[in-house]
Order: sequence, then C-alpha cells, then structure tokens
Amino acid sequence: MPTEDPHSLSLLEGLHSTPARRYLSTEPIADEIITALLDAAVRGPSGGNSQRWAWIVVRDPQIKHQIAEWYREGWEKNYGSRREQILGGAADGGMSAATFRAADHLAAGLEHAPVWIFPVLLGAKRSSNPRLGSSIYGAVQQLMLAARAYGIGSTLTTLYSEHEDDVRELLGLPEDALTMALVPLGYPERGRWAQPKRRPLEEVVFFDRYTAS
Repeated sequence: MPTEDPHSLSLLEGLHSTPARRYLSTEPIADEIITALLDAAVRGPSGGNSQRWAWIVVRDPQIKHQIAEWYREGWEKNYGSRREQILGGAADGGMSAATFRAADHLAAGLEHAPVWIFPVLLGAKRSSNPRLGSSIYGAVQQLMLAARAYGIGSTLTTLYSEHEDDVRELLGLPEDALTMALVPLGYPERGRWAQPKRRPLEEVVFFDRYTAS
C-alpha cells in the first residue's frame, strides 16, 4: 500500500528501515511518484558535480522480458546453481536461506516489477577507475530512500551485467555508457520495513587504524 504522507518518515527512520525488498507486487506506480523519486535521486552526490549520468525508466514488457532472461542467467550461474548448498546452510559468502529464497523469487519474476530504474554513467565504459561507482551510487541510495518514503520497495542488483553490451543496445544507450545497476521498484507484497541485520559496530568500526581480529 502507498504511504499516505511520504513526508512523515523521518530521515533516520528511513535510514534504519530500508532493507532490500524482493517480493514486489504488480500494482502500478504513478508517474508523479516516479518523478518524485528521480528528483530526489539527482540531488545525490556526483563526482565533481559533473552529473554525467542518465536514469532510464523501464516499463516496456518486451524490454523487461529480455533483460530478465539475461538476469536469470546471471542468477543461476552465481547463486541458483548452488541452491541446495545455500538452502542447506553450508554456503560460503554469508547468504542466508531466507535471502536466497527472496532473491530467487525476484529472479523468477523480475519482469513483473512494475518499474525498473537503470542508473547509467555516460563515458564510463572504458574507465579503469575502481571507484567509478562513487559518482552515482550515493544518488542511487537516495532513490531507494525516497522510494521507502512512498512505501515502495527496491533493491540494487547487477546480475544482468554479463550482457552489458546487449542491455546497452536494447536501451539505446551511447556506446561509451555503462549501466551501474538495475533497481526494480514495486509496492511490497510481503515482508516488512525492518532494520537490516548487520554486524555489530564494534566488529567493523576502527579508530585511526584497522585492527585485525
């Protein structure tokens, strides 16, 4: 269900209650809401304030179907092929069974999420900068936080990336552009807005110097 007043969510509450939402309904999202989300996103950080980005809103069923097929290839290669291992609790990498089931559900029906957003960096294809994403991922997080305020679920994924050239052509992007993620959006059909589980601060925060445990 849409949030009645997106302005009622405090900043800190939003920061602490925006987990990945992978069970998404097919309920349409109004154009004016998508505009509001993107207006929030572009207020985010951009390296040198260059704003060398584009934001592709995808609703076309044919485009979504093709990219979803490529996405499922990536999902199966990286995670689906280890289904029994992960669900049996023996997987390395830390993915829980619940996270696997949610991600598997998303992969199986990705094209049914009503709106997709592709954040794109222009001129980035040939870059060798390992920190390239710093010019757009902060803005992507603002998109997802704005979605949270409207009661819209989201997650950030890149499992389609082995077909980057195909996606670029399908979306009509310039040859030198690089998609940085796919963010499916939809009103959640199950689950809740909860604080994501994270390791305690004392395990990951260090003062002045990193100390190995």
